[in-house]
Amino acid sequence: MSDLFSRQPDAPLAERLRPQSLDEVIGQQHLIGAGKPLRVAVEGGKPHSMLLWGPPGVGKTTLARILAQSFNAQFLPVSAVFSGVKDIREAILKAEAALQQGRATILFVDEVHRFNKAQQDAFLPHVESGLLTFIGATTENPSFEVNPALLSRAQVYVLQPLSEDDMRRLADKVLAQPEYRGFSIDEAAQTLLIHTADGDARRMLNLSEQLLRAAATRGIQTLDSAFLAESLGAQIRRFDKGGESFYNQISALHKSVRGSHPNAALYWFCRMLDGGADPRYLARRIIRMAWEDIGLADPRALQMANEAAATYERLGSPEGELALAQAVLYLAAAAKSNAGYNAYNQMRQFVKAHASDEVPVHLRNAPTKLMKELGYGRAYRYAHDEPHAYAAGESYMPDGVDEPDFYRPVPRGLEIKIGEKLAWLKSLDDEAGRGKE
Repeated sequence: MSDLFSRQPDAPLAERLRPQSLDEVIGQQHLIGAGKPLRVAVEGGKPHSMLLWGPPGVGKTTLARILAQSFNAQFLPVSAVFSGVKDIREAILKAEAALQQGRATILFVDEVHRFNKAQQDAFLPHVESGLLTFIGATTENPSFEVNPALLSRAQVYVLQPLSEDDMRRLADKVLAQPEYRGFSIDEAAQTLLIHTADGDARRMLNLSEQLLRAAATRGIQTLDSAFLAESLGAQIRRFDKGGESFYNQISALHKSVRGSHPNAALYWFCRMLDGGADPRYLARRIIRMAWEDIGLADPRALQMANEAAATYERLGSPEGELALAQAVLYLAAAAKSNAGYNAYNQMRQFVKAHASDEVPVHLRNAPTKLMKELGYGRAYRYAHDEPHAYAAGESYMPDGVDEPDFYRPVPRGLEIKIGEKLAWLKSLDDEAGRGKE
């Protein structure tokens, strides 16, 4: 009986697979790759205070633990959800004791944005004195949620959701575990699982563990899409008898917005929520819709989409979902334009053919005497000194390269006015050109 009560519960898969070094971390190569800031910090052996800003499940806590281990520092984790000033004071006492033994301390504050000003101020002096190296993790924009004094003493690093390739590597790592050898997941099911996790490694691991346990119970060796839908229930559904999957529905939502059908767009939005879609994923797609299909025809749509996403982050579910629904309705009703989207794609192709063309001398800055002697900035026309604040006939392209006409405003919304303005400026250019003949 004593063995029964002394037995420790098995650690979750996400904990068992937690990386122990930077080389084991999947994703975030912009921070931990060769020559990147966190890799350089570890190799240099010099810890510094930082804020790790990114969505859930992308490795903020893992990186903090690895950094503490790499610096042989005492790691003191504090949750801003459950801790207060008392816990911070206890951490400071432990840091002082460790310092007496010649060991540094890293204070890791999870969800630091939930600490109020007084709580953040409680450890600020000890960060300034060097007693503590502070690492904060947050899903919120630090500019708005972290005290300026603390923010000024911490380097902000932005973590990204894991890419689809990263998630596939993680899925392969799961199936390589001794207890899961013999199991497999077909390509369609793996893709569906990856899309459901939406860049969140912890969610990916938790879902994988849930599925593999269910498969073992039922004696199933190969996991397919039907098994995923049945096992995960409301977390992921294939829905109607046509067999529509998650990405078919996001496509329907996007096309309903693009097609200016607010009620249809709201239907697909609510249907995805009902199916367990992550509202944060929907928020990102709504922002994408605003930039791709509305653009400058109605810049308020861009603001509405961003504010709806921020509102959801503040309120969570279900209250924050109303903000996203309102954004969907506004975007569907807004004037549409893909002119900016098309111009951007065309210009990227154009640049590939002109990527090495020199900047014209008159457009170059001349901060030194030598540069001025070389003619940098000579003959530049300051637009504000010209009639209508426009240097008619001036060229802003590399020498010998005509300015392409990729951005063509549509006759809808604000782009009507933008188009009229650009047409008028072109008439000034044409007039200036005739004057030179």
